[in-house]
Amino acid sequence: MQLPKTTHSKPRRKSQIVKTLGYSVTAGLIFLGGFGIGNGTIVINKDQLLRRSIQKNSPNNLDYSSVEKVYDTLRKEYDGQLDTEKLLDGIKSGLASAAGDPYTEYLNSKATSEFNEQLNGTFSGIGAELGKDDKGNIVVIAPISGFPAEKAGLRPRDVVIEINGESAQGISITDAVSKIRGEKGTTVKLKIVRNKTEQIDLDIIRDTITIPSVESKILDGNIGYMKISRFGDDTSELANKVAREFKDKGVKGVVLDVRGNPGGLLDSSVSVSSLWLAPGKTVLDEKRDGLVTRTFKSQDTPVLAGIPTVVLIDEGSASASEITAGALHDNGVAKLFGEKSFGKGSVQQLEQLGDGSVLKVTIAKWFTPNGVNINKDGIKPDTEVKYDDAKFKSGIDNQLESAKASLMTN
Repeated sequence: MQLPKTTHSKPRRKSQIVKTLGYSVTAGLIFLGGFGIGNGTIVINKDQLLRRSIQKNSPNNLDYSSVEKVYDTLRKEYDGQLDTEKLLDGIKSGLASAAGDPYTEYLNSKATSEFNEQLNGTFSGIGAELGKDDKGNIVVIAPISGFPAEKAGLRPRDVVIEINGESAQGISITDAVSKIRGEKGTTVKLKIVRNKTEQIDLDIIRDTITIPSVESKILDGNIGYMKISRFGDDTSELANKVAREFKDKGVKGVVLDVRGNPGGLLDSSVSVSSLWLAPGKTVLDEKRDGLVTRTFKSQDTPVLAGIPTVVLIDEGSASASEITAGALHDNGVAKLFGEKSFGKGSVQQLEQLGDGSVLKVTIAKWFTPNGVNINKDGIKPDTEVKYDDAKFKSGIDNQLESAKASLMTN
């Protein structure tokens, strides 16, 4: 198994090499073609964290005798062929699920491979992100602009109730992604519920999804526009390059667009925040059992410091996106426009299990510089601008136009 790389465009201190998936509803933000970022802020280098166990009353070992009895009965009585590997995966998955946390999840070797593949921005699917709501339903975090899910009409917060005619009730995000993924050119059938009442059937043709993490352009009025679709390995370098181009061209303002961004790597969100923040400013705090275990601070040169900035957010902005939006807002260097963000405020750690599988386990909650944990509540914009579907279909992005207008009047 290959976990996300820890290389960066610039050398970083050892204490900074931490990977986090800020990901969305279960942050299980999993692209419905198979993207699993949304599953939280994932820290890989656990030895760097100051933690103490809060499981004081849990035994050192579980009594598996009853599990053995179940297996013995299956082996003797089951009318069919048992798959030992699937049985073991089921036990591990059940243990993780029984923790009662939607972001704690067991990934077998196949799911882990898909997870890494998706983090790099290339996979086969429909181009959307999945998570779970507080009732355990599979929900759409964000369809990715320009790809099959969006073109077919899938929207954020749509609840997936059937996949290819089979109920999606009670299944994991990983299972949902696995069912939705498939070869390019094939079709997946989804039944979704919108606004709690409307049932819609969608046939979506899968395609190869390749997503650059950063895109940019100069808007009329000399406003720099930076769109970050995910926080991946390449985001820090690409965002830094765009920032320097904006600086060289003397832009009068910047729009940072993280709408529909399910999150990704924590160090990437810290690096992007550092483009605006002077070194040493707090980006976020991690807390475990109510105590701060680690503080992430801005670093390097704040290329865009002093340039008026608006961050665009919506209900598809989750985890690492919320970290950056919260950091820039709380430090007073940017205004937030759009709609309330998703609300993903916990941190996950990847534990390699030695057979290519991984346990993704929630280890902490993260807080904005002002001490706010946004889990389930999201971040409210300074200026609410509701998405106008009719205008968007006519080629007008009303949220972007509002952000641009505010910068042009400064």
